[in-house]
Amino acid sequence: MNDAFKQQALDYHEFPQPGKIGVCLTKPAESARDLALAYSPGVAEPVREIARDPANAYRYTAKGNLVAVISNGTAILGLGDLGALASKPVMEGKSLLFKRFANIDSIDLEVDLTDPKAFVDSFGGINLEDIKAPECFEIERALIERCRIPVFHDDQHGTAIVTAAGLLNALEIAGKSLAQARIVCLGAGAAATACMNLLKSFGADAANIFVLDRKGVIHSGRDDLTPEKAGFAIDTDARTLDDAIDGADVFVGLSGANMLSPLQLEKMAANPVVFACANPDPEIRPEIAQETRPDVIVATGRSDYPNQVNNVLGFPYIFRGALDVRAREINEEMKMAAARAIADLAKEPVTAEVLGAYELESLEFGRDYILPKATDARLLTVVAEAVARAAIDSGAASLPYPEHYPLS
Repeated sequence: MNDAFKQQALDYHEFPQPGKIGVCLTKPAESARDLALAYSPGVAEPVREIARDPANAYRYTAKGNLVAVISNGTAILGLGDLGALASKPVMEGKSLLFKRFANIDSIDLEVDLTDPKAFVDSFGGINLEDIKAPECFEIERALIERCRIPVFHDDQHGTAIVTAAGLLNALEIAGKSLAQARIVCLGAGAAATACMNLLKSFGADAANIFVLDRKGVIHSGRDDLTPEKAGFAIDTDARTLDDAIDGADVFVGLSGANMLSPLQLEKMAANPVVFACANPDPEIRPEIAQETRPDVIVATGRSDYPNQVNNVLGFPYIFRGALDVRAREINEEMKMAAARAIADLAKEPVTAEVLGAYELESLEFGRDYILPKATDARLLTVVAEAVARAAIDSGAASLPYPEHYPLS
């Protein structure tokens, strides 16, 4: 990242006023009558109605379109534990994306605590962000148990949903099946475990998934595993990445820069699929991967290469669908529906608006286009509707299919 871009980023966040989000009024507040309706004495009427029936909060307040974006700053992007306050630019950015892509209002909360009791249930949904493992698992579990609203840790499940969508398409192009693929996952944190769990839901064979942490392959002979890691312990003689990568069909990197060498890539099976998602520097740079293996399909977390694994393809629309049917949770069926919808959209003809936004003349499903672009307006329709229908079909919804669907 050059100095000019760094300054542009700082200027973007500072001018013309600091920050990226604000609060706007949705009701008139000009006259004495407006103010009497907005606050005392008029506000007493919805208070009474909500006290009579808590579901009325969705009628008379912003609860039904409001998400809390919460972090304690213990795992900010790829920067690590920099504290709650330092996470605020990221949380404001997440709020910006919610509003820009799904018209969902959100409030960012930076909590200088890891105790799940510090979080509250005053929103229509909660999006957890940049919280390190294992605390993120504990906080999410505690919130799900306590709250009857969607709780979603985007670093885990958003990453998993978009990764699964891309991998389903990449394996189809490579002529391979997920059920038979040998998968190596470098990294065993929140995102990595969520990705592998969702792939298992889609049919990946647990015996063919090799997850590595800092100590190497997670195998059945280890006695130092957290409960989350223990779920990936397999009976294998493989101990290192060199061992595991031999003959692998898929490499998923959620670790650090330059962790996959060209020599290791050469050991993978024909038509390998490499998701090098460490940010900002991937496990292997795409140009090096393609020079080493011309048959490789590469995805990264970066916007300056093809096949960006970008969570914005998922979370705004997942919450839109969940909120619209007043879902009590975001369950596995809803996650899988979102992944399928994202994957399927990549196979549709790309619109002129998307081509214009990316200054491209053409783009079609293939090795360099396995995921939709972030500006594809159709994501709102296909993902939100798929999630809403899955919530209804799985029994997670409190409302029927909305009359205002299909969205546009």
